[in-house]
Amino acid sequence: MKILVVEDEPKLALSIQKGLVQEGYIVDVLGDGLQALHRIKENEQGYDLVILDLMLPSKDGLNVCREVREAHIFTPILMLTARDTKSDVVIGLDAGADDYVIKPFSFEELLARIRALARRPVHFEPEQLEARGLLMNIATHVVTYNGEVVTLTFKEFALLEFLMRQKGQVVTRESLIEHVWDFAFDSFSNVVDVHIKNLRKKINTHEELLETVRGVGYRLLA
Repeated sequence: MKILVVEDEPKLALSIQKGLVQEGYIVDVLGDGLQALHRIKENEQGYDLVILDLMLPSKDGLNVCREVREAHIFTPILMLTARDTKSDVVIGLDAGADDYVIKPFSFEELLARIRALARRPVHFEPEQLEARGLLMNIATHVVTYNGEVVTLTFKEFALLEFLMRQKGQVVTRESLIEHVWDFAFDSFSNVVDVHIKNLRKKINTHEELLETVRGVGYRLLA
């Protein structure tokens, strides 16, 4: 999952980001409501979840949430609030939030809420992806090729999942960076190429499943 954390308390934002990254999530962090609104609108399909603080500079979380929903963007939103009165919670949910966590909260509680929202699909997603004998189970994170388990790192799994969802299509390097890395990633780095090279070694054992389209990007054969 790729998550946008919108929190203006630097220590809390860093703590959430660090914990989520350790759990295998891809995380961007912003501390301003207006910037967050622009980021979400410009990257409508870019995030699987938004963790949104209620009190933010420039534009508060309630208005960010309302405007996101008015733009017909239905990315799950988990609202963080220091207010625990029933009316504040109802207002947040009415604005379009999917769930809320009241500060202070434990990281375990936050993870539980994230997992619950991840199990609540915005639209149907297949549990298993397939391409020429390559099988990926999204729920268990198990990948097999012709019946043999393929051991992947978190990043290799994320890369392969994105490629399998676009199988048969050419995926540009820029698209991979946008969907599998965060906004702080150095696009001039060769990290993408290294991960692609390692992934190719692991799955191109019987035939060339992952090919390079020179000057354009990569394609996983359908």
